[in-house]
Amino acid sequence: MSELEKLADLVSERNRISKTISKLIGRPALLRHIGEYIASKIFNIELEESATSKGIDGRFTERPLKGKTVNIKLYGKREGFLDISLGNLADCYLVLTGPKSEPTSSRGTSRPLVISNAYLFNMGELLKELRRRKVKIGMATSVASMYWQEAKIYPDNMNRTILMTEWQTDQLKLFSPTKD
Repeated sequence: MSELEKLADLVSERNRISKTISKLIGRPALLRHIGEYIASKIFNIELEESATSKGIDGRFTERPLKGKTVNIKLYGKREGFLDISLGNLADCYLVLTGPKSEPTSSRGTSRPLVISNAYLFNMGELLKELRRRKVKIGMATSVASMYWQEAKIYPDNMNRTILMTEWQTDQLKLFSPTKD
């Protein structure tokens, strides 16, 4: 079997899996939709009816963040960048990431869909700090490590805005890189 034939077989298998995921989450099996689905179930977020809503993916339905808008991100690695949409800025960004990694070439690597960390950013506070530091805001905004650390809610709950329950922690562990 040639490399191209093997790749075609693997893509076909991936398409079958994506179809099953799409049926489960009700949207295409894209990384962002998978992240939104996971976050909505674990953090009691009511997702926007339309997946094309700019900047806001949903709203928290329980205290302490009840009614606050949220933009949900799922990144295979935490490289220190955050895509920030200023057009319709959510109150919070909930970011689920794989392990911390330095931004390097992706050649010869894979980026599995795992969750090893979760962060909750208060966007009003973060933007104030980024602007004070004269950081360019938009796609791939460079966010200093100290802000990631302050926003961390999983596995260590450094951000006291939301206290993770044992159930929430257990649900995030289902997507752990060490689960395999």
